[in-house]
Amino acid sequence: MSDIHRNLSELNLEVINCRRCSRLVEWRERIVRTKKRAYFEWDYWGKPVPGLGDINGKILILGLAPGAHGSNRTGRMFTGDASGDFLYPALYDAGFTSQPEALSVNDGLKLKNIYISAVCRCAPPDNKPTREEMANCRPFLDREFTLMRNMVGVVALGKIAFDSALDLIKKQNGINPTNMPKFGHGKLYFSNDRVRPWLLTSYHPSRQNTQTGRLTKKMFKEIWETARKLL
Repeated sequence: MSDIHRNLSELNLEVINCRRCSRLVEWRERIVRTKKRAYFEWDYWGKPVPGLGDINGKILILGLAPGAHGSNRTGRMFTGDASGDFLYPALYDAGFTSQPEALSVNDGLKLKNIYISAVCRCAPPDNKPTREEMANCRPFLDREFTLMRNMVGVVALGKIAFDSALDLIKKQNGINPTNMPKFGHGKLYFSNDRVRPWLLTSYHPSRQNTQTGRLTKKMFKEIWETARKLL
């Protein structure tokens, strides 16, 4: 095992065993007890969710937090919920995954040249982690960012992910842009600068965005086509 993979394994173990945020611990464990009728036979994961994919990959995909009956149930990022049902087919079409669906940790899914992480590792009530809870999770993301030595780009899903990614990029490059980049779907920053990695933004593939038409399949497909071209 390489040093990078050893460090990642140690990090993931810390993530899984984390109990820093009492509100999130209580919520995620309550979901395990109550479950959802459709998943009554499932043995819910009910712990913080580690990152997923190729730590030696070139692109980091950053989301917000696990879904109560998605990742909190399956134990894998964007697996078992509507967001994943929208994300993985788009990634598959762009050549970043081995298959278009993500149902469970045993479904054979493999990611190609990408690593998926989140700002917050526990399912939060109403999908809204607090600033303090995100700050508690931040060291995990910092370490993943450092471990991704081949990273050339970040795709941020949603404004909170964008803010976190931008902060990490500024810190890594020792910069403080005068004209601060602003979030918006399909925005690309730092692609022509000496700053690395570049930052590409997208609306989050949440049910709220996809069912209202704020984020369409065409819009999302263009994000991943752009990411592929940038490689």
